[in-house]
Amino acid sequence: MPEIEIIAATKTLQQQPLSVATRKKRVAAYARVSTEQDEQQSSYEAQVDFYTRHIKSNPDWEFVEVFAERGITGTNTKNRENFNRMIDLALNGGIDIILTKSISRFARNTVDTLQTVRELKAVGVEVRFEKENLHTFDPKCEMMLTIMSSLAQEESRSISENVRWGKQKSMRDGKVSLAYSRFLGYKKGADGRPEIVEEEAAIIRKIYDLFLSGKTINEIAAILTNMGVLTPAGRAKWSVSTVRSILSNEKYKGEALLQKTFTVDYLTKEVRRNNGEVPSVRVRNSHEPIIEPEVFDRVQSMLATSAKRRAKVRTKLPFAGKLICGDCGSFYGHKVWRLRSTGEHYNVWYCNHKYDGDKTCDSPRLRDEEVKAAFEKMLQKCGDPNPVYTDERWNKLVESVKVCRGGHLIFTLTEGRVVKVTL
Repeated sequence: MPEIEIIAATKTLQQQPLSVATRKKRVAAYARVSTEQDEQQSSYEAQVDFYTRHIKSNPDWEFVEVFAERGITGTNTKNRENFNRMIDLALNGGIDIILTKSISRFARNTVDTLQTVRELKAVGVEVRFEKENLHTFDPKCEMMLTIMSSLAQEESRSISENVRWGKQKSMRDGKVSLAYSRFLGYKKGADGRPEIVEEEAAIIRKIYDLFLSGKTINEIAAILTNMGVLTPAGRAKWSVSTVRSILSNEKYKGEALLQKTFTVDYLTKEVRRNNGEVPSVRVRNSHEPIIEPEVFDRVQSMLATSAKRRAKVRTKLPFAGKLICGDCGSFYGHKVWRLRSTGEHYNVWYCNHKYDGDKTCDSPRLRDEEVKAAFEKMLQKCGDPNPVYTDERWNKLVESVKVCRGGHLIFTLTEGRVVKVTL
């Protein structure tokens, strides 16, 4: 008959080697608030202060850091920089215990919570949830954690639905709210509606006037930069996208189109442009306009025409849609010419309206080699240490080139700078 001997366990599952067990535990804490409102700011500072004092007061613990974040949602760990930095440090042996106020502060996503806790547990790192009194080294913790993190995720879904309902209610009531800190021309008025800031409104009117006078968006960006006017975000350099955004924003004519974007999922927080997937609301006469509606509509028509023209000339050739006639403002078109004497073929560019009607444009024809040579001259003028043409550099640096009589080419660069060269 077989003899059976039971060998008792001599160490627990999470027991550390003696050298580790006898030293102080390295302890960190994680704190998070999801908005940057004043009351949340107070909560943020209180959490950081509490955990700093709490950890340092324990003689058996060694303080690592309080990893804290504000204005960050807990539904997804992807964009939480300090959270991810803390987890990386723990997985690499830099932390033994992580303290956090509650499961909802750690993560509102059940999958993220369980996955992270399991990874940490596998390398001997314990997470302690103060509010729920859960320690991840406790065998019963996983079941309770699953239930409570599911409740936290459901709470997040409920909050998201309430916020969405509130926003939709405000839209249907015609309430217009702007990101005033990054919106040029308006501030929040005493009645809660947008109120014109005359100093900034003058800049908006100038942008529209310049565009209506024939200036390109690139030229307007360069003019504003040279004038020292700050962008809505407070930057010194104006970009093409910022100018285009101002020229196409309906709020400047006293109207607001609400729900231009929507959140696809409350967990991923993915935001998409609304192309009819959810209802939108247009509020007319919502506030005092800076630009007269007729002027705004004329600018939209010009923008649409310009977009169509660009789409028409867009080809795989790098110069297409970038060479502009200095006489009439039309784009240069591409032709292949042949020398009768040799039969040689070469590319030539000239204004699409050069030979239209009775009056022809006097802007010059250009060969590929001439455009490339002008580009290299422009690089030299800018102090480029390697002034050599490549298609990649052209596409990256050049927004447009105005070709004028006398072989003068005016380069407008993507960074907003304007450089003039002569062939």
